[in-house]
Amino acid sequence: MVQKMFLNGILIYLRSYQEEKTNGLYKISVDFNVTSEEYHDISTLLYSGTFDVEIPERDLTFRGTIYEYSTSLTNLYVKDQVGQYKLTLMEVGHEAKG
Repeated sequence: MVQKMFLNGILIYLRSYQEEKTNGLYKISVDFNVTSEEYHDISTLLYSGTFDVEIPERDLTFRGTIYEYSTSLTNLYVKDQVGQYKLTLMEVGHEAKG
């Protein structure tokens, strides 16, 4: 199973990973945990909406944008909490490698 990805160079450890191709473009769905300590940085990253996506274990790199996004907690500013994020990214254009 794929265990990590990079969004704009930021390492994210994954709980689950699904990959498919839609109209020749990559679409990946991932789940990952975010701790209260990581919350601000991850939220700020996700607000950008479009990313350089790298899946090293699949030798896959593409430019992707958020297709779907949800979280189990909306406020992780309370210390020692962990939220589960679900994120689906869709490739933009045909820049895929791998």
